[in-house]
Amino acid sequence: MRRFDHGCALLVACLFAVPALGAGDTERGAKAFQACVACHSLEPGRHFTGPSLASLFGRKAGTAPGFQRYSDALKVSGVEWNEKTLDAWIRDPAGLIPGNVMTFPGLKDEKVRRDLISYLKVADSKPGLRRGGPRLPDLKKAPPEAIVKTVRHCGDTYFVTTGDDRTHKIWEFNLRLKTDTSVTGPLPGKPVIVGAGMQGDRAAVVFAGIRELGEMVKERCE
Repeated sequence: MRRFDHGCALLVACLFAVPALGAGDTERGAKAFQACVACHSLEPGRHFTGPSLASLFGRKAGTAPGFQRYSDALKVSGVEWNEKTLDAWIRDPAGLIPGNVMTFPGLKDEKVRRDLISYLKVADSKPGLRRGGPRLPDLKKAPPEAIVKTVRHCGDTYFVTTGDDRTHKIWEFNLRLKTDTSVTGPLPGKPVIVGAGMQGDRAAVVFAGIRELGEMVKERCE
C-alpha cells in the first residue's frame, strides 16, 4: 500500500490553479474544496491525514510546520509552492517531483483549479472562511461509560472495561489501539473507547500518548 506525500491523494484535487488562466469563482471553489476536507485543514498547524494548507504560497514543499508524514523525495525537492509549481504538480505530480509517492494522475480541469485557487487565497486571509479536516469529537468530554479503566488481551479477544463497569469483549482484529495527542484527545490516564463499523462490532481505544498504551494494555487470561 503506497503512502501519500501529503497524506491524502485528495490534496491534488483541492490544490490550486494558475492566475494566468483567469480569476476563479470563490464560491464554486469553496464547494470544490469539500472533496478535500476529509484530509486537510486550512487552519495553521492543524494537521490531519494530510498537512494544513494554510500559508501554502511561498512555502517549500515538505515543510509545513509540525507535519511529519512527507516522503523524502518531496522534502529534498527544493520546490517552492507558487502558481507555476503548483500547476505543474497538479497536472503531473510524478513529473514535477520524481520518486514522490502521490498516487494521483493529475487534475486537468482548469476551471476547477481556478475556482479552488481563488477560494484558497481568500480563505487564507480570512479565517472565517477556512474549512477542512474531519470533525473529530472532543474526547476530553467523553461520558463515564466511554472512559476506559482497563484493557486486557486473552487468546483472540480484548476485554475492555469502562467507567460504568461494563466489560466489552471484542475480537482482536476489530479493535484498534490509537493515540491522539491533539487538543481534542483524551485526558491523560483516561483513554476513551469509540465505536466504529457499520455493524457496531468494531471499536477503537484512544490513548493520550504511546506510554499509556504500553502501561494499560495487558496480556492476561482470567
